[in-house]
Amino acid sequence: MLKRFSVEGFKGFEKKITIDFSDVRDYKFHPECVTDGLLNTAIIYGKNAVGKSNFGLALFDIVSHLTMNNVTPGLYDYYLNVNNQKGYAEFEYVFQFGEDEIIYRYGKSGDKSDFISPAYLQLNSKVLIDNKGGMDDDVDGLRELAPHLIWENYHENSDLKYFLYNTSLDDNHPLRKMLKFVNNMLWFRSLDENRFIGYKEKSNDYLTFIFAKQEYIDEFNALLKQSGVGDSVVAKKDTDGEIRLYFDTKTPMPFMKVASSGTKALYTFYYWHKTAPNVSFMYIDEFDAFYHYELSETIVSILEKMSGFQKILTSHNTNLLSNRIMRPDCYFILMQDKLTSLSNATERELREGHNLEKLYMSGEFDG
Repeated sequence: MLKRFSVEGFKGFEKKITIDFSDVRDYKFHPECVTDGLLNTAIIYGKNAVGKSNFGLALFDIVSHLTMNNVTPGLYDYYLNVNNQKGYAEFEYVFQFGEDEIIYRYGKSGDKSDFISPAYLQLNSKVLIDNKGGMDDDVDGLRELAPHLIWENYHENSDLKYFLYNTSLDDNHPLRKMLKFVNNMLWFRSLDENRFIGYKEKSNDYLTFIFAKQEYIDEFNALLKQSGVGDSVVAKKDTDGEIRLYFDTKTPMPFMKVASSGTKALYTFYYWHKTAPNVSFMYIDEFDAFYHYELSETIVSILEKMSGFQKILTSHNTNLLSNRIMRPDCYFILMQDKLTSLSNATERELREGHNLEKLYMSGEFDG
């Protein structure tokens, strides 16, 4: 699992911004929000243009140079912060797998094609990479793990990537677990279309997956009904022989052409809900931009019941700020220079009976 993440000098983040999933309070309610001592569910709030979307892009930067998975073109344009003095953005990931901890820190001056420098990798107390970007780069720790690896053939833009894809570590090795975790990370949003980062190379089945099982259509119809959509959907074969999704009305209407933005967003959520069974970390940007507040709660409830992975949602919907739904250490506020949980944003001792939305609207957490 991801224990902590920091970014500095990337897009709108001139100064260091950190999210710490190990900062868990001793609340007795909603224990399902914590797994192995780490938060597994979080919602990030913040004013417009403060960087909620960019924070997700920063967190998923590691996908672009350690995996072969999709990164939608254009998302990482204007990479460096305009006040960046170092010439590169810095990212730091701290992973926790049982008793093992991995610290991976690197700098990049551009998108996925740019050289990774400097870089630092530590497994427990052992330093494996100490790359300062000069002639004294140290990868002796990696050489010890793979003494037969021929570094003279090294042409990758990342020491770690070259090592991971050219060695046969046991599946239980912490570095192999880290690579699997990063491979299974998924970022998506559906404000305009199905844009995503990670998990798979393509989403060619986006329009057809729902036909694989009748239960998929039945489940999606139940979601539509729960969201207030009066019409159900059905699979129909068109004159060209292709099966497509239609609203089951007196005159069938093609779903993707007439569905509302909110209904299409719900379809996108359902797509990833069903086609990413082994996801390790899910970041849904503006997840409820088109949802009614009751549907937003339903989606959060569905995600909370899905165990085995971490998830972050970004939202402006203050109706979700409730101890009935989650707990104060799971709600975060992003500002220009910091990201803090509600628990750390006030000196008040937050209890289960507090109205978090009312406190938020009154400026309790603005300090």
